[in-house]
Order: sequence, then structure tokens, then C-alpha cells
Amino acid sequence: MEKRRTIVGAIALGVAAAFSAAPQIAAAQSDTALQFYGHLDVSVDGATKGLKEGGAANNPPPQGRAGWQTDISSNLSYFGFRGDHDIGGGNKMVFQVETQIDVTATPGPSPVNQASQGNVDNKVQGALASRNSFLGFAGGWGAYKVGKTDAPYKLSTARMDPFSATLGDYNSIMGNTGGDNRAEFDTRLSHAMWYESPKFGSASFSALWAPGQNRANDNSNNAAGEPDCTGGGGGAGGGINGTPTETNIGPCNDGSFGDAYSIAGVYEAGGLYGIVAYELHRQVNRNGDDPVLVGVGDEAAMKAGVQYMFPTNTVVNVILEKMTRRNPDPASNERQRTGYWLAATQKLSGQDEVNLGWAHAGKTPGQPGAPTGAVTDNASNMYALGYKHYFDKKSNWYAVYARQQNHAGGHYDLGASGHGITVDCKDAGNANNVGVTPTSAVCFTGETLQAVSVGWMYSF
Repeated sequence: MEKRRTIVGAIALGVAAAFSAAPQIAAAQSDTALQFYGHLDVSVDGATKGLKEGGAANNPPPQGRAGWQTDISSNLSYFGFRGDHDIGGGNKMVFQVETQIDVTATPGPSPVNQASQGNVDNKVQGALASRNSFLGFAGGWGAYKVGKTDAPYKLSTARMDPFSATLGDYNSIMGNTGGDNRAEFDTRLSHAMWYESPKFGSASFSALWAPGQNRANDNSNNAAGEPDCTGGGGGAGGGINGTPTETNIGPCNDGSFGDAYSIAGVYEAGGLYGIVAYELHRQVNRNGDDPVLVGVGDEAAMKAGVQYMFPTNTVVNVILEKMTRRNPDPASNERQRTGYWLAATQKLSGQDEVNLGWAHAGKTPGQPGAPTGAVTDNASNMYALGYKHYFDKKSNWYAVYARQQNHAGGHYDLGASGHGITVDCKDAGNANNVGVTPTSAVCFTGETLQAVSVGWMYSF
């Protein structure tokens, strides 16, 4: 009994001590600010790849359902916390941890199937810190951060896309070198360090460097510490159903690069917003296209954009983009081209707006596998029409129609880099199809993809 009283007394003293210490702990943390935030976006979509049953033009017959399909999608929904801690001298330590939330789908690596080959992904998007996360310092001199982030090149024009994360997202073309469901030059860069300047009047800039962290001379390995090939395309040593295979998603030979550099300058005054941006990917491995004619080479992108709000509550966006690749053989270079984006938003009232968008990808010098001297018309146009109604500043609903019109050799897709369910050029061939191997699923060129979507958002 005495022993029990002693234990109870010790517990009581411990609880009392904890409560008495609580004010001191709170006081010690008063120089730290913390904020929780989030964004939820779901939609109901209907989309078609534009394939005709039994084959279209010179394309082989597609596998699976080739018409319209209904999907329920979660689009760039995320949750996170951020804050700062005063370290004296007018400086702060700043931090952020952000993760994707798959509202309508089960979190996990994207499935290895040819219907979404451009989206092969070994990382778990729903894991903590899967999105922009960092730790750094900030003061009157600007901010220096280390972690992973949307690159300056991407952030500079993000506000110019009123269709962001929908099936009409401008990334079906803008920042997208090959028409896959990934925009290599409008992306998040991991293992990066970057600087954000303060405002110099109406101007500011940001610059980023992401070391390649790759021991392979041709960047055919995963970057150290990363589950995916840098630039997308899955991870080296991956495979189907746990069986490694080099013919599916490894090694890293479909856009994997070494060091990345990204810089953007911004000017903002009144209703005018303008940018210039440049990004370089060193030694991009394209051996999967052709090890001799394509091989490994630097790829770069530059763009200039202007947004202006007129007194009529009309917002106009214009972007010009130029992509280049140092390719051994121009006839096999499908990564070098020009691109354009033109979008307009007309505010009908304080709660309603209509959006129009047009993205154009110009022809490239060539295309892997094309006959020598052949002229490949792989240009494409994407058209988007949308309506949005705001209930308040934190919630809205929207409707979008998008149309991707590929020329004869084009294979651009809808929903790249944002929409939870993408529409791509692959047929439904996969390991479960009788008589169809995973590598036999084809990409259909020259087709017109279409989609309609109705969704709603809430931010906090």
C-alpha cells in the first residue's frame, strides 16, 4: 500500500510539474509562427482518346475501349503546414512540409501499364512531404531554401493558366517537350537549393540549382536518394509485378537528366505582370528513343510572358516558349520546338467568370524512327473553354471542355501535370490482355482527344 501511494504521489507531482512548466514552454515558442493549410479539388470527367474502333488512319487497331469513359478524379489536392522561427537580427528560419491528398483514389505508386506510360511513378504521392517542402532562412535580403519545389521556370507563369489542374491545363503543351503526360520544363525539382530575392521596386527574381546526384556518366541511374528517374519515366531496376525489366521503366533512358538550373525574373505593376524565364537540364538521357541518333544531350527551355488586366475586368495572358536540344542527329530530334499560349478570362460578376485558352506546339526538326529526310508534322493545338462560379474566396465550382488536336505525327495528351486522371495516346494493352505484351501497347499519333469535366474546390 505504501509503495502504491508513493507511485501515485510521484505521478501527481509529475503532472503538476508539467502544468507549471507549460507557460514557460509556450513562452519559449512565442517566436515561432505555424500555419496549417490545404486545398481540395475533385471532378467528374468524361474523356475520349479519339480512336476509331478497328484502327484510325494508318494506326493499328487499338486494344480495349476506345471511346468515351467516365472518371472521378482528384486534382492537385494537398495539405501542409508552414511557418517561421525568429532567429534574431531580423532573420527567420522558414519551413514547409506539404503532401498530396488523393481524395478519390487510393494512395500508392502509379500502376505500371502502357495506358499511362508517361505517368509511370514509383513514389507515393500521398506520403508526407511528397510536394513542395523545405527548410531555409529568410530576411530583408531575400530567402535561401533547401528541399524540393516547383522550379522558378514553372512558378513564373502559373498564374497565367486559368485551367490549371483541369483537363485543359496548358501543360498538355507548355513546358512539355514530347507530348507525354509530364511537362519536363514545368515541374517540381527534388534535392534542390534556391534563392528568392526581395522586391526591387516592381521587379524580383529567383534562381535554383538541383545537383544531379547521379553516379552514372549518362545519368541512367536514379539520382541518389530518389525512387524515380529524374525527369520521370519510373525508376531504374523497377518492373512489372516486382519483376525487374529493362524494357519497361528502367534504366533511366527516357528523359533522365543530371544537374538542373532554373531562373525567372518577374515584373509586376498595377494590372501588368511580365516574366522572362530559363531552365537547363544537363545531359538528358534519351537512349530509349535511339542510343545512336538521339543519345544524351543538354535540353533547355526559355519563355517570356505577359498578363494584363483591362478596366473591363478582362485578363489576357500571352506566353512564347522556345525549347532546344543538343541532339546528334536533327532528323531524330523531337524535343526542339516553339510553343505558344494565349488565354483570356472575362469576369462576368464578382462570382462568375468565363475562360478561353489556346496552346500551340510547333513542328520539331524530326522524330525518332522517322525515315531519313522525312518531314514529320507533329504539331498540335489544344483548345479549352471553361466557366467558374465562386461561392466565396475559398470555394467554387467549375466546368471545362478541352480538345487536343494533333497533326499527323503529333501525340500530345490532355491533363498533363495536374489532373488526377490523364488522357494519353496509349491504348489499353497491358499484361492482362490475351495475346498482348506490355511493350506492345502503342501510341496513336494524329488523333483528336476530347474531354469534359465538372468539379469543385475548397481551400483553407
